Amino acid sequence: MRVYRTAMEIAETEPDCDKLIVALAALLHDADDDKLFETENNANARAFLNSQNIDEATAQRICTAINAVSFSKNRDRRPELPEGRIVQDADRLDAIGAIGIARTFAYGGKHGRSLDASIEHFHEKLLLLRDMMHTEKAKEMAEARHAFMKDFLKEWEKENEKRW
Repeated sequence: MRVYRTAMEIAETEPDCDKLIVALAALLHDADDDKLFETENNANARAFLNSQNIDEATAQRICTAINAVSFSKNRDRRPELPEGRIVQDADRLDAIGAIGIARTFAYGGKHGRSLDASIEHFHEKLLLLRDMMHTEKAKEMAEARHAFMKDFLKEWEKENEKRW
């Protein structure tokens, strides 16, 4: 729901987008995430869209937007649709800032990562996201979240030095 709310906030500033596509892509962006499901061709998202009588052309646009979200699959690619850019920005915003920090350590703990390995994730991905935003609204929102992460890392380093 955080990604949905952020995507809709960004969509308000993007007059060329279709808000229905943004809304459904944001709500369904994890429905076929390969970290969670073993599906092909957006099977879960398509099943839901079918159940709601969404026409095939609209469903395809939604799936195209969904497929643009994944960082690992789309790292340097600019989504072709404005809706894809909006949902990708919203998803990336969810990965940074206070929520991003919490998510990083929750995921790391669940998967047996050390604290140091989780900190590396900041340098490998999270600190890069601010400069990968597409929309002006997302760029603006990313600034504060990026600064918060940088402050967190400074404090982490300071406290970590005192352990030894």
